[in-house]
Amino acid sequence: MNPQPTLTTERLILRPCVAGDADAIQRLVSDVEIARNTLMIPHPYPEGGAAEWIGKHAARVDDSEEIVFGVVERESGEIVGVIGLVPKKHNRAEIGYWIGVPYWGRGYASEAARAVIAYAFENLGLNRVEAAHFSRNPASGRVMQKAGMTHEGTHREAVLKWDEYLDTEMYAIVRREWRRDEAALRSVE
Repeated sequence: MNPQPTLTTERLILRPCVAGDADAIQRLVSDVEIARNTLMIPHPYPEGGAAEWIGKHAARVDDSEEIVFGVVERESGEIVGVIGLVPKKHNRAEIGYWIGVPYWGRGYASEAARAVIAYAFENLGLNRVEAAHFSRNPASGRVMQKAGMTHEGTHREAVLKWDEYLDTEMYAIVRREWRRDEAALRSVE
């Protein structure tokens, strides 16, 4: 795989996480609301966990297992969250993200998701990008909709999080839909 690029949007820079991001990521990801709304993030988040996690990224990108971007506010230079792609068979990938609680409600997740979806189709040649969120977190569904994804259904009691079986809402966008949406946006500009 080629080296991971840096992507820019109107308000954000999406770049590989670096060791200097560890303290900010540790602080943001330690909020119980982040863990509550994500499948893989534990609470309490282990001390030093962010530094360890960042240290594993380069190898995972090189092995085509995962592409992770730190989401950085262009104006302040502060890291506000993380977004990534996990490639899967059949030219598809799963997108996942979290934005720190102090930065909720600013549209950063949707803006970052649109950029990562474009990267997946334009640079990785994927045909499908998919995502899921816990049904109890409809804000994440709105992020997916704003990124152009379509709701495909509910998986009932699909995951076990903190001793509770949770429903997940499934979303996806395929290349032909994305091309149509991109063409429509360009014609408006």
